[in-house]
Amino acid sequence: MPALEQMNQILHILFVFLPFLWALGILPPPDALFLWAMEQILEFGLGGSSMSTHLRLLVMFIMSAGTAITSYFIPSTVGVVLFMTGFGFLLSLNLSDVGHKIGTKSKNLPSGPEKHFSWKECLFYIIILVFALLETGLLHHFAGFSQISKSSSQAIVGYGLMILLILLWILREIQSVYIIGIFRNPFYPKDVQTVTVFFEKQTRLMKIGIVRRILLTLVSPFAMIAFLSLDSSLQGLQSVSVSIGFTRAFRMVWQNTENALLETVIVSTVHLISSTDIWWNRNLDTGIRLLLVGIIRDRLIRFISKLQFAVTVLLTSWTEKKQRRKTTATLCILNIIFSPFVLVIIVFSTLLSSPLLPLFTLPVFLVGFPRPIQSWPGAAGTTACVCADTVYYYQMVPRLTAVLQTAMAAGSLGLLLPGSHYLGRFQDRLIWIMILECGYTYCCINIKGLELQETSCHTAEARRVDEVFEDAFEQEYTGVCSLNEHFGNVLTPCTVLPVKLYSDARNVLSGIIDSHENLKEFKGDLVKVLVWILVQYCSKRPGMKEKVHNTENKGKAPLILPASNTSPPPKSPEDIDSLNSETFDDWSDDNIFDDEPTIKKVIEEKQLKDLPGTNSFIPGSVESQRVGDHSTGTVPENDLYKAVLLGYPAVDKGKQEDMPYIPLMEFSCSHSHLVCLPAEWRTSCMPNSKMKELSSLFPEDWYQFVLRQLECFHSEEKASNVLEEIANDKVLKDFYVHTVMTCYFSFFGIDNMAPSPGHILRVYSGVLPWSVALDWLTEKPELFQLALKAFRYTLKLMIDKASLGPIEDFRELIKYLEEYECDWYIGLVSDEKWKEAILQEKPYLFSLGYDSNMPEPALEISRVNRNLCSQI
Repeated sequence: MPALEQMNQILHILFVFLPFLWALGILPPPDALFLWAMEQILEFGLGGSSMSTHLRLLVMFIMSAGTAITSYFIPSTVGVVLFMTGFGFLLSLNLSDVGHKIGTKSKNLPSGPEKHFSWKECLFYIIILVFALLETGLLHHFAGFSQISKSSSQAIVGYGLMILLILLWILREIQSVYIIGIFRNPFYPKDVQTVTVFFEKQTRLMKIGIVRRILLTLVSPFAMIAFLSLDSSLQGLQSVSVSIGFTRAFRMVWQNTENALLETVIVSTVHLISSTDIWWNRNLDTGIRLLLVGIIRDRLIRFISKLQFAVTVLLTSWTEKKQRRKTTATLCILNIIFSPFVLVIIVFSTLLSSPLLPLFTLPVFLVGFPRPIQSWPGAAGTTACVCADTVYYYQMVPRLTAVLQTAMAAGSLGLLLPGSHYLGRFQDRLIWIMILECGYTYCCINIKGLELQETSCHTAEARRVDEVFEDAFEQEYTGVCSLNEHFGNVLTPCTVLPVKLYSDARNVLSGIIDSHENLKEFKGDLVKVLVWILVQYCSKRPGMKEKVHNTENKGKAPLILPASNTSPPPKSPEDIDSLNSETFDDWSDDNIFDDEPTIKKVIEEKQLKDLPGTNSFIPGSVESQRVGDHSTGTVPENDLYKAVLLGYPAVDKGKQEDMPYIPLMEFSCSHSHLVCLPAEWRTSCMPNSKMKELSSLFPEDWYQFVLRQLECFHSEEKASNVLEEIANDKVLKDFYVHTVMTCYFSFFGIDNMAPSPGHILRVYSGVLPWSVALDWLTEKPELFQLALKAFRYTLKLMIDKASLGPIEDFRELIKYLEEYECDWYIGLVSDEKWKEAILQEKPYLFSLGYDSNMPEPALEISRVNRNLCSQI
């Protein structure tokens, strides 16, 4: 057969070039070629959209192809039109809604990424479908059909579509900062730094966006359905071209309304201004015309984009010093000489819808192999790198997704097309947004957090991005319509989105943490904060509410408490009294941050906490314990923790040391047990002489005031009397004195001097000095965490007093502490609770860190604000 002979000759020539195409990377692998072909046929032949996953692509391709094939065998023209309209609408919806989890999925309708359609959405879609079927059926059945002319009904609908297209384009351009990317939008807010002014002006633009949304989702689809239903091509016998062309047309009306509107207007305009005898009007029906216009539109846009990319690479390879090489000038001259050949490569890349590849970033262009838009091998996010900043992106993405819904619906991000990329910027965070799939009232996107400025080149790139955004959003424009100074840049600013997220503020504590007056007040405030935290904890312990209720009903409670088991102290208390501050002079060093490597070592040895033998105590050594994980590490003798430990008297095997005996005691108030400390916290570990000395520091007036402020009783009438009795209970007070002062002693050791900045930094980080109370405290993890929280609250209180002024009375102090408890998380950035606080969106986060290049600790504060984020 002659045809087979010609095909044989063509294939012989093609096979010769296959190794060459494979070596240049133009020949695609089978899986990419198969997926690319399905995507192209689905998008241009069947009116669908590229899918967010390969499975969705395969399923949608089969369903769309089945719809086109089925429409060919339907004998009734009315049935064909109704079938195409109904399935075109249904296939343009995200029926699975959550069928696959793609990084972050957002929909323009207000429903979460992991919810099924609500009944309101289902009702909305049912109503739209019913009205679309009624309109199509009635127009097709009763309207008269004729060749399109200036006076025909289809031409009148075409005029209306032209007006709609112009209105939608104007309303879309009003939403962005630049019109056509060139002229400054006079309606866009000029002052984006003032949040209130920006919101006020942005609200006005949102009202315009609502009008645009109604025109796009309701008016335009029904107008295009009317145009298609009145077409005379649907009255003839069914053919393959009619089935394919109109199946695509009725699908595009919903799947990609803006592009479908543009294609319909072009077809209508060409038919009106051209002669009916030309090949375009004589041999092609309206469906095939729309298909060809869609392909030409897409390839023309791609050609302009690739040509702009090639010119950009060519110019920057010479103008940018870091990209300039010895061969750059030669390559630029060769590109100019062989410009027709370069254009052929660009056209070939455009026709295949494949990437244009600059070889080694040089102006030497090759054609990449055709591939689907979703080019990564697995689901988005599976290969993401997890770091300390990941949690901030986790917190940001849901809120960013919500505001993206509004921005996409209003048209602030321009024309939404699968494969489009957007870059968002806020402070030191960058996000990469890619549109994966679009349909009727939904859009699947992928949001990726980019790494911060870790290297010089990353810093330079981020700075360039900031310059583009600053000129667009922060520069004051005096003229009515200014020009975009960065026109032609790959980045075209779109809009500013208000997102609630964390912003960082870092300050140096010079003059606060090294002030002797502040450090002296710190010790007194620490006792008060310890009292408040322990009282609050004991009054809110699990089961306390039931006990309160039972006590109120019965009016009686057991008054006799069991004796507390106590740990044995040394047999000779005088030995411990002999340990004075001179023993720990090296711990409270002059160079306050020489121990930083020690702190890091303790943190790095955190995994050793469960190893056997790590808790054993060797006389003569010094142990440093870390809060929260209780890891132990032996500190070198020449470090800050160098000390001499006096040996204790040996105890014969089988004998037990003398244990101090706490007699049975009765509370003077029957309700005191409701706020009493747990029995294991009341054990003794310190000699009586030291406890008597520390007891003088206990603020009894503050203790009674805190107890009187409790709200743990239902009956308000007798609550004040009960709280007064509890506050005057001496036995209860003695328990609190013992526990509070033991915790206080564990923070400062035997040295009773004002703490140094280095001391505060170490204890805040969880590294406590050795003392006789250290083991006692570390054996009680819950008390350990409460005491450490009190220490951190006290540091925050010291900073607030230094910044805002002294505290006037006890009530103001309680307000400070209640604010810390409700609105703040005060801890370390490395803590798991820090990440939990971010995900829970605690309004404020506080952390104390250390910069080796600075003389004082650096205060790191992060807070949630209504900041203007995502300059996109």
